[in-house]
Amino acid sequence: MPPPKTAKGEYIETVSNSSNLTLSIHTKSPPILPKTKEQQPNHAKKKQDTGNKISRRSQIHGTQHIILGGKTVIQAEAVIRGDLFRTATLPPPSDANNPAAPAAPNPSTPSVAITVGRYSYISKSAILRPPSRLHRGIHSFYPLKIGDHVFVGEGAVVEAASLGNHVHVGKGATIGSMAIIKDYAYVLDGAVVPPGMVVPSWCIVGGRPARIVGEVGEGYGVEGAEGGMARERYRVVGRP
Repeated sequence: MPPPKTAKGEYIETVSNSSNLTLSIHTKSPPILPKTKEQQPNHAKKKQDTGNKISRRSQIHGTQHIILGGKTVIQAEAVIRGDLFRTATLPPPSDANNPAAPAAPNPSTPSVAITVGRYSYISKSAILRPPSRLHRGIHSFYPLKIGDHVFVGEGAVVEAASLGNHVHVGKGATIGSMAIIKDYAYVLDGAVVPPGMVVPSWCIVGGRPARIVGEVGEGYGVEGAEGGMARERYRVVGRP
C-alpha cells in the first residue's frame, strides 16, 4: 500500500554538493572538505546521489556518520542514531625513527555508523540504531548496513548488523542486535528477531521469537509485484 499523501513542504530533498547527504538538510551549509582528494574521506570521493526525501519531523542524530545511497525516504518521527558510532582506539604515536610503527588515524575522517541503500523506505516512528556488544562493561557499536529497496515498517526497531537488498521489515517488528537479514527476506508484522539470528534469503519469519514460517513467492522483488514497489513508494512521497 502506498504511503498517505502529505502536505507540501513536509519533505526536503537532498542535494549532491555536500559530502554527507543528510547533513545539508539539518544545517545551513554543507561541511568544508579538505582541498585535496587524498585528504578527503573515502565516502566523500564517491559520486553522491540526489533525491533522498527526509521529513522535517524526523530525528536524525550524528548526520556526519550516516550515508544515504539516494532516492531514500525517511518519514516523520523516524529516529536514526548516527551518533552511536564506534570510536577507534588510538595506537601509540608513530616513531619517526621506526618506519614500521603505526601512524595515528586521521581524526578528520568520520566513522560510518549507518549506511542506507537506494530506494529504501524508513516508515513513521521507525528506529535505526547501530548494533552493539558489551565487553568488560563497555558498549562497542558496530556499523548498520541497509541494502537497496528495503522497507522498514512503522514503529519497527532495527539494530541489525545488516539488512540485505529487497528486505521487508513489518510494522512493529524488532530486529535484534547483530542479526543478519539476507536478500529478499520478509519479516512479518510484530516479529521479534533475536540478537545474532541469521535469516536466510527468500525466507519469511514471524513470531516472538521469530522463526522461519515460509518462503516468499517467485515474483517477490520484481518491479510491480509485492516487494518491488520501492520506486512507486518513493514517487508518491511528498505529494499534496
